[in-house]
Amino acid sequence: MLQLYIGYQIFLLEVGCDKVSINSAAIKDPEFITEGAKRFGSQCIVVAIDAKRVTDGKWHIFTHGGREDTRIDAIVWAKEAYNRGAGELLVTSMDTDGTKSGYDNELNFKISEVVPIPIIASGGAGTMKDILESFKNGNADAALAASIFHFKDIDIIDLKKYLKEQGIAVRL
Repeated sequence: MLQLYIGYQIFLLEVGCDKVSINSAAIKDPEFITEGAKRFGSQCIVVAIDAKRVTDGKWHIFTHGGREDTRIDAIVWAKEAYNRGAGELLVTSMDTDGTKSGYDNELNFKISEVVPIPIIASGGAGTMKDILESFKNGNADAALAASIFHFKDIDIIDLKKYLKEQGIAVRL
């Protein structure tokens, strides 16, 4: 199965993708991260982490669209993904995704304390302040947002101006 996964990576990177994001496949076979990083470089490997809070201060990794609890601690997995060669982590909180109530900054911050690679916050953006707080309180390096732009709740140019005014480096 590992060779099939690597084959997908080769195809995607050869047709022009800069990075590949892997989630359930990495949980199923963590060597996929290691081999991908060796072959293409860590900068190409983004490990997507779908986490759900199970107790105060503890999150598990979920796979298959959030349907399967792996019982793997999200913080431990983030560290392993980094140690295996991940160049970035895309951290989605299953608790806040789609709620427009803000990112899980506690989760993102805890992961940022154990890995020195960029963290992309995902799941929960509802306001410009939510995105700002992902940087200030969650220690995220980037923030992913979708529905607030699709439904035109926020204009991306206005968001960039707001973040710049708040001291966050953005490209205008």
